[in-house]
Parts: sequence; C-alpha cells; structure tokens
Amino acid sequence: MSLTTPSPSALDAPFPLVHWTEAEQDQSARWRSESATPPPKRVVLADDRMSADTAYRLACEGTGLLWRGDYQNARHLVQALARRADRKTRKTSATPAEAFNLHRQAQAQRARVLGSVLIPLNADHTIPLRRAPDAQQACVEAYGPGSEASVVSLRELLGLIGAHEWRKKGVEIPFLKDRIHPHYGVFSPVRGEYIDLLAKAPLPSNTALAFDIGTGTGVIAAVLARRGVDRVIGTDQDPRALTCARENIDRLGLSAKVDIMQADLFPEGKAPLIVCNPPWVPARPSSPIEHAVYDPDSRMLKGFLTGLAAHLEPGGEGWLIMSDLAEYLGLRAQGELQAAMEGAGLRVIGRLEVKPRHPKATDDSDPLHVARQAELTSLWRLGVRA
Repeated sequence: MSLTTPSPSALDAPFPLVHWTEAEQDQSARWRSESATPPPKRVVLADDRMSADTAYRLACEGTGLLWRGDYQNARHLVQALARRADRKTRKTSATPAEAFNLHRQAQAQRARVLGSVLIPLNADHTIPLRRAPDAQQACVEAYGPGSEASVVSLRELLGLIGAHEWRKKGVEIPFLKDRIHPHYGVFSPVRGEYIDLLAKAPLPSNTALAFDIGTGTGVIAAVLARRGVDRVIGTDQDPRALTCARENIDRLGLSAKVDIMQADLFPEGKAPLIVCNPPWVPARPSSPIEHAVYDPDSRMLKGFLTGLAAHLEPGGEGWLIMSDLAEYLGLRAQGELQAAMEGAGLRVIGRLEVKPRHPKATDDSDPLHVARQAELTSLWRLGVRA
C-alpha cells in the first residue's frame, strides 16, 4: 500500500503551544503531533513517584503528564497505562460494521490515554531526561532540523524511533532478493502476499511502459522493473513517499528504468500497464500513516477506476490490488466494486487471489477476527470494455 493523500506534516504548519506551570512560573513550548492532535489543555508535572493508577485517572480526564523523571520509567508507565486501558470491558456488537466502529473508537480512546505521557525535547532534538536514548536522527527524519524546544507525546516519540529502526533495517522482499527501506510516515510493505500476486501475474505483451499509481516506498515500481518492464513511472502526492521511493529505487540500482514523480493519481499520457494498490478500507484516517489503509469515500479507488480507461493504451491492462476486508466489515456492499468497474467501462480479464499471512489473520482475540479470517487479497486484471 502507499500514501497518496498529502498528510499533515510538522514541516508544513506552525505548531501550537503547550502550557504548564513549573516552579511557580508559567512555561510553554512548541507542541509536536504528527496526527495533528491538539495539545492537552491541562498539563501537570510527573516523575517516577507518580503511581500508574494516578496517571491513568489523570490521563482519562485529558490531563497531560509532562515527564521530569527517568526516561525508561516513563516507558514503563506507558506500558502500565496500556494494561489498564486494555482491561476495559469490550462492548458487544450486532454487525461487523458496528464491530469495526467500536474497534476504531477503542483504538482512539487508547491512543488518547497512552498519548498523555509527554516528553520534552531540546532545540536540537536531544531528550533532557536520565537514561534517554539518542533520538536526534529519528526526530530529524520526521520533523526536520530542530530550531526550538518542544514537547511530544512519548507514544509518538517511540513511533519515530521504531520507524527509524525500520528505515535502517528495511523490509525483506523475497522477489527482489533485497530490502525496501520505508521512511517515517510511508506505509511499510509488510503484507507480502500482494507482492507475490504482482510477481506472478502475466504481463501484457507490451512491456515498454507501466504506471505505478500511489508508489509509496516504490516497491511495486521496483518489482515491475525487475520483471522486465522497460520503463516505470511511479506517482504519489506525499513528499515523504516521493523521497522514500526515489531512495529505494536508487539503492536497488533501478533509477535508469524507474522515474518517480509527484502527481494526483495518473501522470500524463497512456501506458500498456497501469498498477494501483489503493487503501483498502473506506473510512477516515486518524493519523498520517493511516492514509495508506483508510480511503474516505473510496476516493483513490474511484479515481483510479474512472480514469483508467483514458490512460490505458489499446489492449492494455490495469492491475488493481485490493482486499475484500471492507466487504466483510460491512463497509462496502458485496458486488459494489465490480459494479464500479463496469460503470467505468472496464471488464475483468482475470483475477488472482491469496489469503493474507499477517499475524492478525489468525488471532482469534482480534475484535475483527471473523472478517480477517474470511479476507482475500486480489489482483484484478482489468481491460477497457469494447
């Protein structure tokens, strides 16, 4: 999957201020939040002496806890808050759609509670706490160079550090016999089953050119180039995705065959092969990274289908990579996708399917387990209807 909707970025908008009182003096600092969460209206100082029960009560009230103690103890506190948040009784639901909505509500509430532990950052992104890690590079990759002191949720900071480690380590792509290195805010190609479909789908007879719509990390463009497509144009709107894709293509030695450009869906011209892996669930994202999973009103899916015929060369194919999870969640009606294809003047040439292999697909404690167990990932081969 890939990011195709511009995400809120700390580099693009002014930060609000977070306020607190310390040593009987009013204090403030810039508030950082990649999900555009507003700063807590009330902030109190917290350290190693605060109990988890007290912290949980304050967090549920919407109070921010600006940490002044040991950094590792702050991490332990977040874990303790998570255990308390997860103990809450789950509401039962009558339909899959209700289960999905309740799941999203629970996720949002959990995120608010866990996000209440706040960490100060110096102007150079160092953390002025005991036993704090060196998170400067992780912060630079997400926020850009530092210029002033700021405050960030520890939960977000841990996400930045984790994303930095994934960027260094990369994700193994067996078909490429190499790794793809996702940047912060660009969805990682961890669901390898769609790469398997892409690797075995029969190429059209004309392999001179292909478009990769919503390129993200550039993994689909790289697979197409390695399969023998002479030239691939990958498009995206997110600056982070564009930078990430270009770096991956260069690292793989494919820059002579793959061009990455900024565009809303299609580049100019036509191609004999156009591939798109849009977000699979028609729902509103709550953070930048969720733009790769949730597609409000199926904007990208509809845009791809309605524009495909006009951008395909005669006899060409459009490959749509989609999961049917939304159908099992009751968020998209059965047959709605096929009706949209027909309405766009398209016909189905063929369809390849595979069962997901990610851990949640077999986790019966997941509230969406029934839908995930039935899910199939498909590569739809589409042509223009005569």
